[in-house]
Amino acid sequence: MCVREASRTHIQFSGRLGLMPNILFVCTANICRSPMAGVMFERLVRNKKLSGSWTAASAGTWAQDGNRASANGRELMSNWGMDLGKHRSRVVNPGLLGAADLVLTMEKSHKEAILAEFKETAGRVFLLSEMVGEDREIRDPYGGSMQEYHETAMEIAAYLENGLPKILELVERGRRPPG
Repeated sequence: MCVREASRTHIQFSGRLGLMPNILFVCTANICRSPMAGVMFERLVRNKKLSGSWTAASAGTWAQDGNRASANGRELMSNWGMDLGKHRSRVVNPGLLGAADLVLTMEKSHKEAILAEFKETAGRVFLLSEMVGEDREIRDPYGGSMQEYHETAMEIAAYLENGLPKILELVERGRRPPG
C-alpha cells in the first residue's frame, strides 16, 4: 500500500451507525475494477429495491488521486447503462475506511495491505470472491482489450449478484448496536 502521512491516522468508526450503508470497493489504481464494482453494486441494490439508501465508494491501494477511470472501463460501463465519466481515482484513506460498513477487495494483497496498515478494519475487509465462499482474485484488465474488460466485469457482476446475501449479512452484523 502506498503509505502516506494521512494513512497513519487512527480511523474513527463512530459515524457509521444510523447512516446509509456504505460499501468500499478496493483495487490497485482505482481506475478499472473498483469503480466498475461500485457502479454495478449501486445498480444491483436499486434493482433489488433494497430498503434504505446504499452508497458505494471505491479507492486504490496504489492510486494516484484524480485519474479518470480507464477508457475501456468507461466505455463498457456506458454500454451497460452506467456512468463512470465523473469518477476520479483516490488512494485508500482513513476517512473512506471509517465510513465503510464493509470493504471488498479485488486481490489478496489489497486485503492484506489494508489489514496491516489499518488494524481497526479487522472483520470488515474481505475479498469480493469471499462473498460466495471462494478465495479468488479478480484479474486486473488494465491495458487489456475490451473483451478482457468485459470478462472482468462479468466476474465482478456474478460475485455481486451471488454474494449479495452475504454482503447484506455482514453489513447488518456490523451495524448492530453493541449489547
